[in-house]
Amino acid sequence: MNGHVLGAPELTIRQKLWQIHWFFVLMLVVVASVGFAMLYSAAGGDVDPWAKRHALRFGAGIVLMITVAVIDTRLWLRYAYAFYLAVLLLLVAVDVGGAMGMGARRWINLGFINLQPSELMKIAMVLALARYFHGGGLEDVRRITFLIPPILIVVVPAAFVLRQPDLGTALIFLITAAGLFFMAGVRLWKFALVGVLSLAAMPVAWQFLHSYQRKRVLTFLNPENDPLGAGYHIIQSKIAFGSGGLSGRGFMQGTQGHLNFLPEMQTDFIFTMLSEELGLIGGLFLLGLYILLLAYGISISIRSRSHFGCLLGMGVTSTFFLYVFINMAMVMGLIPVVGVPLPLISYGGTAMLTLLFGFGLLMGVWVHRDVTIGRRGAADD
Repeated sequence: MNGHVLGAPELTIRQKLWQIHWFFVLMLVVVASVGFAMLYSAAGGDVDPWAKRHALRFGAGIVLMITVAVIDTRLWLRYAYAFYLAVLLLLVAVDVGGAMGMGARRWINLGFINLQPSELMKIAMVLALARYFHGGGLEDVRRITFLIPPILIVVVPAAFVLRQPDLGTALIFLITAAGLFFMAGVRLWKFALVGVLSLAAMPVAWQFLHSYQRKRVLTFLNPENDPLGAGYHIIQSKIAFGSGGLSGRGFMQGTQGHLNFLPEMQTDFIFTMLSEELGLIGGLFLLGLYILLLAYGISISIRSRSHFGCLLGMGVTSTFFLYVFINMAMVMGLIPVVGVPLPLISYGGTAMLTLLFGFGLLMGVWVHRDVTIGRRGAADD
């Protein structure tokens, strides 16, 4: 097709608003409400300093999500590369003179919020990869030379993020990209080859890790080796999980969190605090909500008639899954500790707004699901 766009007639803004998956939005509200309650508890029964800001940011994020959802998917296709380059420039700005915090340079101080461009890059990279693979067929994907540009789209921002340093976010980039490469039609033997080369390079990569990153890996293998030092966080997290039992100690009754044994309980370890206070039942309730959101994300993606919409939706859903999986596995001691927040629960402005922006793109895929876009895309219209 020579850039011609087929499908349903153009919808008005009002029709698009009716088309939004409002049950999906309701589930987001429920999850964010759980986050508000946990942040209220973390502050000892006070909306300040975390819960109120969490609610305000979520409200702003919902407005952003709905705004993004009604924008024609073809516009996101057209400006995908421009958005990616803009966020990449922000990553460069962080590397040159970003704000420091907890030993890392990851933020740009805008006054009202500390912007973390690496969070935005998770969505920008998905947009760029979806745009690129939309323009190629299966025969193109099988050529090694065709894969060089999308590999650069992933590797360049990952390199900047590793310099911050932020190994967790760089791994999310790589895993999300691998999923999109697979969905685009890249052969399995190429993944196997990359896997073998990665394993062979591990001894070399180990030497380039920062000392605290190596310590995290060693602590993961044996946290009891340094119970009052590097292993303290994960040991206290496991104690909190165990003390929660089936139904928990009760809302705002957790001892590990409220007696300050549990570190970073408003951010990385908030699921631990939830499990201590609400028990296995509360943890499974939240996990069930996440699974529903993931199921709807996959369903929305495969319903799209355009290759771009399908890849975009699956990319956003994959990123959301990695947020959930890495955070929960981390606090349970199943993987080394990395700085990944729990979606819509942990305190953090950029992560929440970025995720809701991504969900806006997913809703846009649903609203424009019957639009078919030619291989050359709307950029040629």
